[in-house]
Amino acid sequence: MVQKKGTTKVSEDAEEELAHAPLQAILLADSFAQKFRPITLERPKVLLPLVNIPMIDYTLAWLESAGVEEVFVFCCAHSKQVIDYINTKWIGQANFSIKTIESHNSISAGEALRFIYELNVIQGDFVLISGDTLSNMSLTRALEEHRERRKKDSNAVMTMVIKKSKPSPLTHQSRLGTDELFMAINPDTKQLLYYEDKADPLKGTISLDKMLLADNASVSLHNDKQDCYIDICSLEVLSLFTDNFDYQHLRRHFVKGLLMDDIMGYKIFTHEIHSSYAARIDNFRSYDTISKDIIQRWTYPFVPDVQFFGYSAIKLERQGMYRAPGIVQSCSAQVGPFTVIGNGTTIGDNARISNSVVGEGCNIGSNVSIEGSYIWHNVTIEDGCTLRHAIVCDGVVVKSGAVLEPGVVLSFKVVIGQQFVVPSHSKVSLLQQPTNQDSDEELEYADDSSGIVEVPSITGTPDNLSGELTSELSETQRRAASEVGAGGVGFIWSMTEGSYGEELRHSVAPIPADRLAEFIQAANDDMEMSAQDGTLLPPSGELQPDSNSIYSEDNIEDSRDDYIYFEKEVDATFLRAVHENVKEDHVILEVNSLRLSYNKTSVDCASALFYSMMKLAVDSSHSSVSELLRNAANVIGTWQKLLKYYLPSLDEEIEVILKFEEMCLESAKEFSSIFVQVLHLLYDKDILQEDAILNWASEKGGADESDKVFLKQSEKFIQWLNEASEEED
Repeated sequence: MVQKKGTTKVSEDAEEELAHAPLQAILLADSFAQKFRPITLERPKVLLPLVNIPMIDYTLAWLESAGVEEVFVFCCAHSKQVIDYINTKWIGQANFSIKTIESHNSISAGEALRFIYELNVIQGDFVLISGDTLSNMSLTRALEEHRERRKKDSNAVMTMVIKKSKPSPLTHQSRLGTDELFMAINPDTKQLLYYEDKADPLKGTISLDKMLLADNASVSLHNDKQDCYIDICSLEVLSLFTDNFDYQHLRRHFVKGLLMDDIMGYKIFTHEIHSSYAARIDNFRSYDTISKDIIQRWTYPFVPDVQFFGYSAIKLERQGMYRAPGIVQSCSAQVGPFTVIGNGTTIGDNARISNSVVGEGCNIGSNVSIEGSYIWHNVTIEDGCTLRHAIVCDGVVVKSGAVLEPGVVLSFKVVIGQQFVVPSHSKVSLLQQPTNQDSDEELEYADDSSGIVEVPSITGTPDNLSGELTSELSETQRRAASEVGAGGVGFIWSMTEGSYGEELRHSVAPIPADRLAEFIQAANDDMEMSAQDGTLLPPSGELQPDSNSIYSEDNIEDSRDDYIYFEKEVDATFLRAVHENVKEDHVILEVNSLRLSYNKTSVDCASALFYSMMKLAVDSSHSSVSELLRNAANVIGTWQKLLKYYLPSLDEEIEVILKFEEMCLESAKEFSSIFVQVLHLLYDKDILQEDAILNWASEKGGADESDKVFLKQSEKFIQWLNEASEEED
């Protein structure tokens, strides 16, 4: 129970003094979790590279751009590494003060905030954030709302930033790999009334206190909001943690504790962002998702080709390819879309890299295939290796012919032996797996009692493991040398009982096709049963039957944002299929998964796929309109079965024509002069039926003259179709 602190309404003099005080922030440089083990046993999470830049740099760069003047960085796990980095990189900035606070005894966010409160360094309202959070939002409006509420109600102690993000109906998790989040919010005041991120989807219900409904004129219940883990807090937040020693976790204990307390009346409010970006890296899946968002420029200006805080911009090329200077690439090597290559990296003959990030100083051999992977710095990948959706840390050596199956994580300086196949979702480290797995997720790093053993005498010297030397190694060293193939060094960590499902949900790799098929079948069965017994629930919204909030401007804008995200995901999926020769059936399975995740229709899928096809034709080499038409014919001819799958009726076909019109006017104007030729091509390939084209023409007949540009261009073709139709009659 929250204890009384005797806080009263702030006086006008104090308010004026507070308004002139520098805006402060507390940055937690410890995640107080174990989700990035074994990597974080050796390096703190906030210093792990995200698109080749340490995570904490994105957070600090945003705080500086948002007007924060003083940041207190709280360090616990690997504190020396964090402090040394901050002192080397960030100290001495004008109008941006960073001070580090160190405590080795704080093993939770609650203990960290209690420690900071005792130091008496926070003077007023502050931003609370962790060093694994990215954003480009402006704080101005959120701060104004928070301060205005505080003037009227001193119990309004916190404003939580949220963003729309629909969970997958299959996995009940967000695109960031986090659990489906349920929130109840007063739509008028934006007060948070309920917060639950551990709901059991199998029950199909959540329980709300009836007093919550009695005390609020209207309540909106949501499962389509993402907690951005950016909070604007009053000083009382720190004192509440001090008064309540059972508050350890920010959300599970503090937020829920305040929401359940009915005596003191402290309140939490929400601020929803729409066009801005904000997300926290919680697990390997969110690491993958946010990396893609950076590459696809959702985080602008914090993107690879824009210089921010000391990082030299690298060149952006077509299809989202970024190349740093100093790269040595063989003429026969192929670097595909949405890929970043770091400075000083060498790429050998016939290597293929796509949808990946490669760090600085890496050596990629000949005939290497890398897809959807994150290769950090100074990594050596020898000839003939295959990597799919893996994370490879600094200094790793992957010997010739080795294979990393999807979901593999190789920690620092691991060596994978020749021809060795690392099983999917394996984690390999030079540190042995702890013998005493602590069930408390608040611990990120290793202590003396964790049973972790390093292999120092063979670290970094795999080539010395010859036959005569191996006989002199200890049993631990022999095991490290044998678990990952001939000439390899590292321990394969075993999965704990019942953790496989969690590994799939949090992995950098997509959920396997067979498991997705199971999810799809289960979802279809659930929908059929719900339809039969009448228990199908409406989407998030107010709990009032006459509510029309789903038609609000904010929701319409969110829907547009959703479609843009969906279109980019489909585009990335399609380009991967093109470059990796993925079968159409597998592409359909992936697009169906995206369709369910974003709650889209066949029309949306068809429009997005058609956009990707035409975009590929434009991006492919051409020097004339006739060559562009030839490109379009090749793409459509190759993928016509895929597009046709999502055109079950005339309505969908008409939408594709409308999408093509839109592209010719905006994103792909090169096609504007050959609109009718492409339309004829789609007809010849049996993608568009005659009736679809004639119905489109009929609908366009009543439009404004400015909207008939492509109809006029198609007059002869339309006339020919009409005449052919009359002859058949």
